Amino acid sequence: MTRFPGAVKHEPNPLRNIFHVFTTRHYSAGTRTNCDAEAAFAFESAGATVERLHLMALRENPAKLRQAQILVCPGGFSYGDDVAAGKILANQLQNFLGDAMKEFRDAEKLILGICNGFQALLKAGLLLQPDDDGPLATLAHNANGQFQDRWVHLKVESQKSPFLTGIERMHVPIAHGEGNFTCRKDWILNGLMRTGQVVLRYTDAGGNEGGFPHNPNGSQNDIAGICDASGRVLGLMPHPERHVLGTQHPQWTRHGLKKEGEGMPLFKNAVSYFE
Repeated sequence: MTRFPGAVKHEPNPLRNIFHVFTTRHYSAGTRTNCDAEAAFAFESAGATVERLHLMALRENPAKLRQAQILVCPGGFSYGDDVAAGKILANQLQNFLGDAMKEFRDAEKLILGICNGFQALLKAGLLLQPDDDGPLATLAHNANGQFQDRWVHLKVESQKSPFLTGIERMHVPIAHGEGNFTCRKDWILNGLMRTGQVVLRYTDAGGNEGGFPHNPNGSQNDIAGICDASGRVLGLMPHPERHVLGTQHPQWTRHGLKKEGEGMPLFKNAVSYFE
């Protein structure tokens, strides 16, 4: 088991042990991701039972998804971000697991895509269904052309997603080179805003709009995360799983140790959704 500094030991909870989370991982040559352990730890700390499952194992037996209530596509540069970030993984999901994942979603279960997982879910059409002219939106290269690795402030713009119930703000890290959320047409962006599918936006420390570096990638309308029409599929570029412990904040010794990190409520909400 992966150990994290400051981690609190959680006793098994018989009720919550029924909530299984699958985090897909890609450890074969050329497909490696690096954030599945953190995502698993976050959900375990929230009371879930987690299985880290290789993508190829799901391809061999898509019916295994029926055993879980939550599916996570973690961050971590799958396939080396070759072609485009998350694109090859998106093709795998779309062509080999598309029906199984739609069945999973339509069974009122939850899907979470973090960073590279967000890129894959979006490009696979699981967040926004493409129309006859192609994808409605993409995650393009950061506007400044550089990889960004920093902490950002987020404002919850909509309560449409059960992952975000009761959350107003988060301070969490980002680490990506292709996080610039861009819609194909203005009417698409306006529609997402009206339907509450824009759920997370970058802000400054005071919760106000701001340019770079508060919006680290140039995303339209400072968008950091969106959900599908049901609210049960959430994609976001920042990493809430990297701030589930108070000691993970870079200034905890200066500002004091909090009981938990600001990303933890998102994972607790997901588990509580099934109680």
